[in-house]
Amino acid sequence: MTTTETSAGVVRRSTTSAMNPHILFRSLQRALLYIALSIAAFISIFPFYWMVVGSTNTSPDIAHGKASPGSYLFQNVAAFFATVDVPRMFWNSALLALVGVALTLIVSSLAGYGFEMFKSRFRDRIFGFLLLMLSIPFAALMVPLFIMMSNLKLINTFTAVLLPGIASIFIIFYFRQATKAFPGELRDAARIDGLNEWQIFVYVYLPVMRSTYAAAIIIIFMANWNSYLWPLIILITEENKTVTLIVSALSYAYVPDYGVIMISAVFATLPTVLIFFLLQRRFVEGMLGSVK
Repeated sequence: MTTTETSAGVVRRSTTSAMNPHILFRSLQRALLYIALSIAAFISIFPFYWMVVGSTNTSPDIAHGKASPGSYLFQNVAAFFATVDVPRMFWNSALLALVGVALTLIVSSLAGYGFEMFKSRFRDRIFGFLLLMLSIPFAALMVPLFIMMSNLKLINTFTAVLLPGIASIFIIFYFRQATKAFPGELRDAARIDGLNEWQIFVYVYLPVMRSTYAAAIIIIFMANWNSYLWPLIILITEENKTVTLIVSALSYAYVPDYGVIMISAVFATLPTVLIFFLLQRRFVEGMLGSVK
């Protein structure tokens, strides 16, 4: 710190910011934070970079760890389309994902709305029991579910893939928590206007909770699109295989072509990335509990 005297006799003190320990500590703290965030971003992005770059290289180059773009992209794409029935594969996955989104949204949002809006002596006990079921691993449910679907003659059908996930406990919990922020005054005003409960849900609740629904669409779509274990068990024939099963089958070949595998991974990732970026703003609002 230095002190100078002006012509008016006023003492002025100037502080050198570089010598202030508090400013130095904050600058160091911010620098460490940016370094940590940069490392985390690199770790998160590098698999996608490796996937895209690998799709342009030959299988030996990928096996040797080449991390720069190559010139083998079109050959890998041609080999992928020659090996896999791509339209059929995407149709199966899209059908399961979109129908699953629609059914899960209808059932789970109604359940979440009902758990929050309607009072009952056993409401919280039933909801607590549902949350307790989240602790049961899916591996413990596979055999009972398979036996159930076998008794219903649903083996190797899309119905068997969709049924276990329609009433998603997590989505029910998500909608109940989001419904807590729903203004009760809107429901009371709608009742005064003569709307019944179904009309309140459709004409009042749905428009207000659109951000919550957008976030739920992304969560459900990604879960259904990336589902692997249950479709692997229940789907038998090749014409019913989904994207994840095809990618897995390519990687387990006797002599895997890593270029084709990378191309299949890129194609499998594109729909989820597109859905996420289209609904990104709504997704953030929905996860933060935004109600407008």
